[in-house]
Amino acid sequence: MLKVLGEPNRLDIVLSIGRNSRSVTEIVNLTNLSQTLVSFHLKALRNNGILRSERDGPFVFYMLADKSIVDLLYDLSRAVAPLKASENEEAPAMSGRVLENQRR
Repeated sequence: MLKVLGEPNRLDIVLSIGRNSRSVTEIVNLTNLSQTLVSFHLKALRNNGILRSERDGPFVFYMLADKSIVDLLYDLSRAVAPLKASENEEAPAMSGRVLENQRR
């Protein structure tokens, strides 16, 4: 799972979904990725059991297969933060912001 989420666009997609269900259009708007790229990554995330999808009429909504993934990612980001600080690196802004919002 971590190998699949190690790709930055996939991580951003997962974080943009969080504990919600989102349509492809919503994910595109939240991540600023092209629809083609989002669809490509959604397929990989679904095939690896990270996401599941549900159809509602003409729309397909994506959600985490297990919502505890958000907690895992939050815990990992907190564990990595001291290491990044000691290297004078910043954590990705979107990831930190989205993780903090999803944790609440």
